[in-house]
Amino acid sequence: MAEIPDFHAELDTTGLYCPEPIMLMHNKVRDMQAGEVLKVIASDPATTRDVPRFCQFLGHELVDQRQLGDSYLYFIRLG
Repeated sequence: MAEIPDFHAELDTTGLYCPEPIMLMHNKVRDMQAGEVLKVIASDPATTRDVPRFCQFLGHELVDQRQLGDSYLYFIRLG
């Protein structure tokens, strides 16, 4: 398995379902600077669709995406 990327902030949305993880991501990135990496932990399978769309729509880079058991990890570099 590839090494976990470095990140500046972490957001744990475990137990939350669409649209809550994306709403929390919007709030979190407001407090961050361009180029910083946000690690998102989620349990909702819908995030596998929603997080890439979030990144594409807002101009962020999805650096890494992986599933560990029942959790989904995303590493997003802010644009």
